[in-house]
Amino acid sequence: MAASSHRIMLGPLVAAIDQGTSSTRFLVFNSKTAELLSHHQVEIKQSFPKEGWVEEDPKEILQSVYECIERTCEKLTQLNIDISNIKAIGVTNQRETTLVWDKETGEPLYNAIGFLDWTDFLQCFCAVWLDLRTQSTVERLINKTPGRNKNHLKHKTGLPISTYFSAVKLRWLMDNVDKVHEAVVSHRAMFGTVDSWLIWCLTGGKSGGVHCTDVTNASRTMLFNIHTMDWDPELCKYDSSLVGQMCFKDGQAKNTYGTGCFLLRNTGAKPVMSDHGLLTTVAYKLGRDKPACYALEGSVAIAGAVVRWLQDNLGIIGSSEELEKLAASVGTSYGCYFVPAFSGLYAPYWEPSARGIICGLTQFTNKSHLAFAALEAVCFQTREILDAMNQDSGIPLTQLQVDGGMTSNRLLMQLQADILCIPVVKPSMPETTALGAAMAAGAAEGVSVWSLNPEDLSEVTSEKFEPQINPEESEFRYARWKKAVEKSMNWETTEPVCNGETSIFSSVPLGFYIMGSMLMLIGAKYISGQCLYTYI
Repeated sequence: MAASSHRIMLGPLVAAIDQGTSSTRFLVFNSKTAELLSHHQVEIKQSFPKEGWVEEDPKEILQSVYECIERTCEKLTQLNIDISNIKAIGVTNQRETTLVWDKETGEPLYNAIGFLDWTDFLQCFCAVWLDLRTQSTVERLINKTPGRNKNHLKHKTGLPISTYFSAVKLRWLMDNVDKVHEAVVSHRAMFGTVDSWLIWCLTGGKSGGVHCTDVTNASRTMLFNIHTMDWDPELCKYDSSLVGQMCFKDGQAKNTYGTGCFLLRNTGAKPVMSDHGLLTTVAYKLGRDKPACYALEGSVAIAGAVVRWLQDNLGIIGSSEELEKLAASVGTSYGCYFVPAFSGLYAPYWEPSARGIICGLTQFTNKSHLAFAALEAVCFQTREILDAMNQDSGIPLTQLQVDGGMTSNRLLMQLQADILCIPVVKPSMPETTALGAAMAAGAAEGVSVWSLNPEDLSEVTSEKFEPQINPEESEFRYARWKKAVEKSMNWETTEPVCNGETSIFSSVPLGFYIMGSMLMLIGAKYISGQCLYTYI
């Protein structure tokens, strides 16, 4: 190819693997300007073997990474950009999703268990983050704690005991999957989150692959002590987008709008324990000898996933763009409120028994009002987390930085500003999560092609959405939302009825009623037959 002899030299390049619940991407940035040069994306499948179970195929995840790298490099070559100038690759990934594989064969031992993503249903040999199969395990663990306290481990982990985190998924795999149990006993099993699996495979796999993770992923396993910054023997027995958004200062916050929502607030070098349902997590640690920076985090299970639910399950929209148009056509939910608690409620409630509801319906309500209510639901859930953060920190946030795929919805961003009553700031380059991973990789010891000093960072252009409604109206709508949330609580139970078999006779009065009705029907038929016979 003639053009290959005139390759463009742009200075050091840094790449990022962005492995999410519904897709994988590979992106390449110019380390001097933070410009995104090229990328490629591959969607991933999901499967739901049982209600509340979510799985993804680790081999498919790995293959999607290979494909994204290959296609991106092809695009760079077509642009005459020298791919040999890529100096480092960072990894940002779906957290909490749990994998176990055999270190001798390199084969996954089960599907990945993790996040219940209503956008695509991933067939995985890992445990995805919203998977609910571990609820009974969580309840047993909580019942063993003094006072049945779900926050019993929070002083070490910063986390409540929940189905959300990796440790209980690993426990389930060990208890329920023979291959996993056998591999653990014979010391062949390797456990990790998605980053660990990818790095192990990409660095050699069974032929000497590196088995590692970083402190941000480790802090979400419920096995890591966030104070000592190490795995905790007692616990074993019993976040990159902040960098991309330049949230290096104590008090800065950002919200990522993807399948779910993840709102993090930088709390500096000291972990802040939440009294209002938030997680204390490690935000980043930029070097072996550098101090860790902590954050308060609130997680919303269903955000962008509600768009796909409206599209695939209800069929009222054909695309995410259509949702914005539908909602904008009415400009109000007309008193309709939608709580998308498909798998329970996460922060700040941590209530797995909650289920989704739509309330406030009238004969006037139509699909456009429901579309508006769906967008409002994302904003209301973010408001709940932001209120909790303000209470924990004692300092109200004055603006919110945002990123993620849903930020392209301008109506959503305006609604968010209106409901929060503070400005919402969206960067012009939305790939800040991948950018953060690339920046951290480029700044790593031995690479040092990307400076993280504030004076050296490129200024990122952004768009600001100012509140356009009065605070009284915002508070009224928020109060109605809170009322709807209360209605969604305590809907589901994991307690079995009659050894797990539901029977109409499990209720004695109901049993008598049904038996009596059956006898009456038989008697009526008999009498009817007699009368008919006499008449004839």
